[in-house]
Amino acid sequence: MQLVIVTGMSGAGKSAVLKFLEDLDFFCVDNLPPLLIPKFAEACFKSGSGIDKAALGLDIRGGKLFDDLFVGLDELGEEYDYNILFLDATNEVLLNRYKETRRSHPLSKGDRIINGITKERELLVNIKDKSDYILDTTYTLPRQLKEQINRIFLSDKPFSNLTVTIISFGFKYGTPNDTDMLFDARFIPNPFYIADLKEQTGNDKPVQDYVMSHEVSVKFLEKLTGMIDYLIPYYIKEDKNQLIIAIGCTGGKHRSVTLANALYKHMHENNHSVIINHRDVNKDFRKV
Repeated sequence: MQLVIVTGMSGAGKSAVLKFLEDLDFFCVDNLPPLLIPKFAEACFKSGSGIDKAALGLDIRGGKLFDDLFVGLDELGEEYDYNILFLDATNEVLLNRYKETRRSHPLSKGDRIINGITKERELLVNIKDKSDYILDTTYTLPRQLKEQINRIFLSDKPFSNLTVTIISFGFKYGTPNDTDMLFDARFIPNPFYIADLKEQTGNDKPVQDYVMSHEVSVKFLEKLTGMIDYLIPYYIKEDKNQLIIAIGCTGGKHRSVTLANALYKHMHENNHSVIINHRDVNKDFRKV
């Protein structure tokens, strides 16, 4: 018997997660009044129901009914084991998602969307603290979010709440403003000046081979992975949920992409929850 409560910030991906859980044979219900949670569990897991995995989506759309969440969870905990999955994202990304979909935030009726987001974040502090899993979807693509859900609920591998996001970028387009660690790879020989490589990127093997053919690149990657491996356990110990590592070069297409891919591969092979984002790889190839 497995019961998952899916909640978090509006716009952070709850509907998508419920669909992914359905793909894993969870029986899913969205936005049930919290006081009915124990009844929901009882109906799902009674003898002969045929249900052994269930997920319940809860969010602030329930209004004042959401205030009853801890009452429902306390009653549930007396009879059933459950896990809480909390979805989060930065205010800026949530705001952009609402603007793109032209939807209003459930707490911003007659007010600015950002004020609704801020209010919701304050209201969800306690449930986030109680959560077993916290996923930050700021840089997460749908397929990456699905991989994270599969990792938690399908894989036998251990899962940490720390998600590492690796960003490649070009300094000429500005530095990411939310990074925890930023590394400058402009000291590495630049494939931009090699005619056959100029129009390719660090996602292409010829560029990767060129960048990593230099001892300085190999040494840098070796020291970078060593430092990250050393720090990760301490971030996990401090309950950090998101670590953002940015690697930049001039245009964000060759050196930074190659190194970001190599770091991603290393961390993925070591069973970390890791996301990669090549911010500037598809921008133009104009020389600075």
